[in-house]
Amino acid sequence: MQNNQICVLSSSFTKSIENKSQAPSVLYSEIAILGRSNVGKSSAINLLLNNKNLAKSSSTPGKTRLINFFLSSWRLDDVVYDLRFIDFPGFGYAKVSKEERNLWDKNLSEFLKTRDSIKLFIHLIDSRHTNLAIDNEIKNFLNSLLKPDSKILSVFTKCDKLNKNELIKLKKEDSICISYNDKQSIESLRFSILNHLYGV
Repeated sequence: MQNNQICVLSSSFTKSIENKSQAPSVLYSEIAILGRSNVGKSSAINLLLNNKNLAKSSSTPGKTRLINFFLSSWRLDDVVYDLRFIDFPGFGYAKVSKEERNLWDKNLSEFLKTRDSIKLFIHLIDSRHTNLAIDNEIKNFLNSLLKPDSKILSVFTKCDKLNKNELIKLKKEDSICISYNDKQSIESLRFSILNHLYGV
C-alpha cells in the first residue's frame, strides 16, 4: 500500500475527433485507453480522473466512434503531473456497414501509429472473461505499435463481480484489478500510471 496519496487536482474534457488531422497539439504526456465494447471503459475513466460526468457511456455498445481527449492534473509529493488521456471507441459489437467499419479501423490505426506522444497504452479487460479472441487481437495490435519509450498496461475491470477465489487467482498473476466500489484499487492504478511514465 502506498504511503502518500495522489491528489487529482482537476480533470476536464478537451475535444472529440474523428481522425488524426483534428487532434490537438502535443503538450502533455499521453495515455491511451482501449478495450472492447462494454468493458466498463467510461466508468473506469471517470473514477480514474475523479469526475463522474467526464466520459459518457452509450446504451448501445459500439455506438461511439469518436476519439475523446481529457486533461487531468495530479499531485504527488508536491509534484504536479499534467496528463492527457485519450479514450478510444470500444472494439466490437458495432452494427455498421463493412465500409464504415473499414474507415473507422483505418482512422484509428493511423492515429495510433503516428501519435508518438502516446507513452502508455492501457488495455482494459473484463476480469470475468480474460481470454477472449478480441482481447488477444487488441493485445497483438498494441504490441505492433510499441516503441522503445512506450508501454502496455493490462488492467482488469469489474473485479467486484468475481468471487474470492477468482480474485485471489487473478491477483497472484500480479494483475492490476480495479473495482468501481473500491477506491484503493483506483488509487493503485494511478500509481501504476505514474510509475510507468515517470518511475515514481
